[in-house]
Amino acid sequence: MLKDIIQIDKNLLVFLNNLGSEQWDPFWLVITNQLYWSPLFLFIFYLVLKSFGWKRGGFVILAMIVLVVFSDQFTNFIKNTVQRLRPNNDPEIKHLLRTLINPQSYSFMSGHATTSTFFAVFVVLLLKDTYKYIYFILLFPLIFAYSRLYLGVHFPIDICVGILIGTILANLYYKGFKKVDKKLFT
Repeated sequence: MLKDIIQIDKNLLVFLNNLGSEQWDPFWLVITNQLYWSPLFLFIFYLVLKSFGWKRGGFVILAMIVLVVFSDQFTNFIKNTVQRLRPNNDPEIKHLLRTLINPQSYSFMSGHATTSTFFAVFVVLLLKDTYKYIYFILLFPLIFAYSRLYLGVHFPIDICVGILIGTILANLYYKGFKKVDKKLFT
């Protein structure tokens, strides 16, 4: 059963990855790079400061930074524990993939999918009562995560589990954040 799921996962990745074309390669290389998302993060920080003020907003931004650091370390722990080869390093399928980058770390679970979902869902939970269009921020982790499939460096299961874990962590983190926020600012 597990072998069948893993084979379906590999076949799906090969299919999705091969939908790509040289014309779109530069676009997806930009999308997968966190640096290019900086304007979005600055905009979110602006919304946070506008909504919560400098003191409380600074605390929220600090909480976001802690969130990203925690998520990064958590996903690295899972990757190093599971040790699933990345598709670009998997001898069974690497010759079937269009790969534009060649990371050597492990694949399961996607740090891009986990951390971006964790961050985006947390932002939505924070700002949904203030900005009705904040839900559009959820496009960020979906596009960001898809870039990993396009580039052939994660399997679909890596992405799906990352999105699921990111969503769960965001909800738990938000509950804890609200308790600390209430003690500090009310």
